[in-house]
Amino acid sequence: MTQRPNILFLMADQMAARVLPFMDLPAPTPVIVPRMQKLADEGVVFTSAYCPSPLCAPSRFSLMAGQLPSRIGAYDNAAEFRADTPTMAHYLRLGGYQTILSGKMHYIGADQLHGFEERLTTDIYPAGFTWTPDWTDFAHRPTWYHSMDSVLNAGPTLRTNQLDFDEEVTYTTRRKLWDIARDPEARPFFMCASLTHPHDPFAIHRKYWDLYEGIDIPGPRVPFDREAMDPHMARLRHVFNADNEPVTEEQILTARRAYFGAISFVDEQFGLILDTLAETGMAENTIVVISGDHGEMLGEHGLWYKMSFREDAARVPLLVHAPGRFAAGRVEANVSTLDLLPTFLEMAGLPAADAAPIDGLSLLPHLHGAKGHDEAIGEYMGEGVIAPMVMIRRGAMKFIHCPGDPDQLFDLAADPNELTNLAEAPAHAELVVALRAEIAGRWDFPAITADVLANQRRRRLVAAADAIGTLTHWDHNPPRDAGQDYIRAHMDLELLEAQARFPRVRFD
Repeated sequence: MTQRPNILFLMADQMAARVLPFMDLPAPTPVIVPRMQKLADEGVVFTSAYCPSPLCAPSRFSLMAGQLPSRIGAYDNAAEFRADTPTMAHYLRLGGYQTILSGKMHYIGADQLHGFEERLTTDIYPAGFTWTPDWTDFAHRPTWYHSMDSVLNAGPTLRTNQLDFDEEVTYTTRRKLWDIARDPEARPFFMCASLTHPHDPFAIHRKYWDLYEGIDIPGPRVPFDREAMDPHMARLRHVFNADNEPVTEEQILTARRAYFGAISFVDEQFGLILDTLAETGMAENTIVVISGDHGEMLGEHGLWYKMSFREDAARVPLLVHAPGRFAAGRVEANVSTLDLLPTFLEMAGLPAADAAPIDGLSLLPHLHGAKGHDEAIGEYMGEGVIAPMVMIRRGAMKFIHCPGDPDQLFDLAADPNELTNLAEAPAHAELVVALRAEIAGRWDFPAITADVLANQRRRRLVAAADAIGTLTHWDHNPPRDAGQDYIRAHMDLELLEAQARFPRVRFD
C-alpha cells in the first residue's frame, strides 16, 4: 500500500450543521447519528464551517475549484461549470491519485467529470440550463422553484427516487473500494461519495421515521414573525410560495421528524461505506472527510430550504477523521469548504494549486492543533435576490450585504439565533464602516450584476432552443463494458477467480 494517504470525501446534501449532536448547537436536538458521532469523537470537528454559496450547484462548483462563485460564473443551479476550471480532482489526478466520484455533484454542462477519472453513477439532477432564474422578472415563479409541497406532504414512505439514488451511490462506492483493494497496481485514491439526502422532499423510509417514535421533535427555535422579516426573507417566502401555502405546527414537526430520519439514513449509508473501507484493510491509510454543500432552514425564521446566509442555511458540518495523523479536537475558528482543495493537496504532499487563483486556505494548521485562519466568505446570486448578496464571517461577527437591502451585522456569540441586527448600532459603527469599505474593494457589484444578467439571457435562449425537436442530454451515462464483468473469456478462469478473491489467494 502506498504511504501517501487515500482521501475519502463523504458528502451529504442540505444537511444542517446546527441539528447534528456533535456540532456547536444553540439547542439540543434528538438526531440519531452513531457513526458520524464516533468519527467526531475520534476526529477533528470544525464547529463553524460555512459553504461558499447556500445553493447546491454554486456551492459544489466552488468547493471543487476552491474559488468563489463570482470568479467561475457559478451563479445558480443552472450555471455552467466550465471545463477549463481546475478542480481538486484535476490537481490530485495530476499528482498521481485515482479520482472517483459516486453520486450527486450537480454539474451543469457537457463536462460531467471535471477531473474525475471515473463517475460511477449518473446525477440525480439535470445537467442543462432549464433551471435558470430571471432577475428581470422576479415576480414570476417557474415550475421548478421550490414550493411548500415538501412540507405539506412530509412523512414516512416506502420508496422515493432519492432512496433509489443514494442506495446506488452507497453500493457503487463499496464495490469500487473492493476493486481498488484487489488491484495490486492501484494508485492512492481520492473518492467522493455524495448522497442526496437529507435534501427535501421530507419523505423517508418508515425504518428511519420509526427511529423517532416517542421522541419529542423540537420546533423551530425562532418561529415565523412577519414583522421581523428582512427584505431577503420576504423574497425567499415568495420564491417557495410560503405565504400562499401556509403550514400548521403539526406539519412543521412532521417535516422536521422526516428530515431527522433522513439524516439517520445518511449516517447508516456512511457507516456501510466505512465498514467496507475497514474490511478492505485501507482504513488506516485513508483520511475520511465529511461535509456538505449547505444547510437547511427547516422552518427557522419562517424559512425553509436554503438560499440564505442565516446560520441554518449557510453553516455545514465538517469533520476530518484520521486518528493516526490528527489528534481528536474541535476547531471553533470560521472556515469554509473553499479550504478543502488546498487542504487535500497538502494532505497528499502535492504542490499548492497554481493554475488559477485559490480563495481557500489549508486547514492543516487547524488539524495539527496550531493557530489557523478565521474567516469564511460567501456569495449568493441565485433565485431570491436581484443583486449579488455577500457574507463575511470573522470571529463572532457576521456581516451580510446586498445592494438595495439594509446591511446586517450579527454577533453570533451573544446572539446565536440572529435576532438583533447591529448594523446601525453606534457601538459597531466603526466596524461597519470598515466592512463596507472592504466589500467595496473586494467586489465590483455592477460588473457582477451585468455578467449575471447577460449569463442568464444566454442560458435561457439556449434552453428554449434545445426544447425544440430532439435534445441531446448532457446528463452523465456511466459507461459499462459487460465483456469485462464477472466471468468472461478475457483471461484464464482460475487466474480470474483468484484475482477476484479478497484476501488474494496464490495462483501458480
